[in-house]
Amino acid sequence: MNKELTTLTKSKLVLQSEINSLISEGKCKYLIKERNYAAPVGLTAKRDLKNAAKGIDEWVELDKGNAYVLTNYKWILIDNFGSSQLHVDFDTLYCNE
Repeated sequence: MNKELTTLTKSKLVLQSEINSLISEGKCKYLIKERNYAAPVGLTAKRDLKNAAKGIDEWVELDKGNAYVLTNYKWILIDNFGSSQLHVDFDTLYCNE
């Protein structure tokens, strides 16, 4: 998920394993924690990811940031036909590098 999402967003993906050191070193700061976004249904997993990436980039820009940490994601069934919707949870950041 992280690898694919990185190629689809304009914002920088910061890995959860890196965030504590980047914050403590003053290289990044949190802007908004626990943001969640339900991506519009894209009919395919790839399209769902593109829609999620667009939403993440929009929120990062609105928050005046340039990076994000993906904290969780899940596809949720939305009807009896097996259609699903991608939900992503993330924090927005401003990073110096």
